[in-house]
Amino acid sequence: MQTSPKTSSPAVIDDTAQDILFRTARTYNGWLDGDVEEELLHRIYDLMKMGPTSANCCPLRIVFVKSPEAKEKLKPALMDGNVEKTMAAPVTAIMVNDLEFYEHLPFLFPHADAKSWFTGEGKDTYIKETAMRNASLQAGYFMLAARGLGLDCGPMSGFNPKKVKEAFFEGQNVEVNMLCNLGYGDPESIYPRGPRLDFGQVCETI
Repeated sequence: MQTSPKTSSPAVIDDTAQDILFRTARTYNGWLDGDVEEELLHRIYDLMKMGPTSANCCPLRIVFVKSPEAKEKLKPALMDGNVEKTMAAPVTAIMVNDLEFYEHLPFLFPHADAKSWFTGEGKDTYIKETAMRNASLQAGYFMLAARGLGLDCGPMSGFNPKKVKEAFFEGQNVEVNMLCNLGYGDPESIYPRGPRLDFGQVCETI
């Protein structure tokens, strides 16, 4: 077992934690009865927010859809195959990229004038690329945090982003990134695990 040069103790999580986060973690399509309380959503966020983003820009914004009324607002934006499982999920997280994330940089990254990197003419593409890259990173952290706190995830891209924005973010300068159902997954709802590509097929050390 490799040890960190900063300590004599092993600097790795154990196999059980690795299983929970990766090896046995699955995308769930059905849910067992059980509420996801507000306090648990706060705990997920408080873990997720510690993950790194470029210039600590933290562009991800989340709306947690729980109430029947909010679910009905979301329903018309879903592709047919995602309706039933989303309506049944205790919570659906709508994750969006804040395209004005740089307004918070004086607080988030105070040791440089990082806001100026994103202001002025011709910065739209840079803003969108930065927001998409880093909000997507944060969405990954979000799912790891949720799994680490005992929840299961059902991430989705099968929806109409324009309809989601119209229903939940009208007038806001955001782009809808992804949805993620949260709850206690029904083992009967998962498909056989798909294959993965081997290291040598996708990686190169030079």
